[in-house]
Amino acid sequence: MKFRDRAQAGRQLAALLRRRGGFADAVVLALPRGGVPVAFEVARALRLPLDVLVVRKLGLPEQPEYAFGALAGDGVPEIDEHLVRTLDLRPSEIDAVVRAELAELARRTQVYRGDRPACEVQGRTVLVIDDGLATGATMRAAVRGLRRQNAGSVIAAVPVASPEACEALQREADDVLCVRCPTVFRAVGAWYEDFSQTTDEEVCALLAQA
Repeated sequence: MKFRDRAQAGRQLAALLRRRGGFADAVVLALPRGGVPVAFEVARALRLPLDVLVVRKLGLPEQPEYAFGALAGDGVPEIDEHLVRTLDLRPSEIDAVVRAELAELARRTQVYRGDRPACEVQGRTVLVIDDGLATGATMRAAVRGLRRQNAGSVIAAVPVASPEACEALQREADDVLCVRCPTVFRAVGAWYEDFSQTTDEEVCALLAQA
């Protein structure tokens, strides 16, 4: 059965997290843009602070939709070295993509957060939320970035994920929680009736309400 939209998916994820328990002092970090409507419902239901964690995909110069890595919120790139060697990417090509995405990461963080300080994560339980996981590469970069910030416990939580992404993330996060993990996955959007793109304006409005 499909989720009606990201808000409904967030409410179902919140119910799963409430049953698990242990998040009284946690902070909710959403991966924008699609993760924000989901995380908003979780933060509201569990009465937790909400913030964004901007992560940028590092796309191939000629095929930007095909990623060779990701850039976490702390600006440290996570690069698939095997893929880089296979595709024979030059260091100058990688550097150009990283510089461009660093600038976009900073721009988006400023748009979403403004002058508000980031939520403190050191020593805290962090719920990292997106609208779904296909490969899990972006979530993996987020988890590793939080490790570098000395987060206490990092939980990846999503409404839907591929079995492969869940298995891979179990090696990175302290726990991975999914409402649905279908054996036949296809794509994240296939599990939503309404998977329209979340806008920057919607992200800012939800963060202002949190």
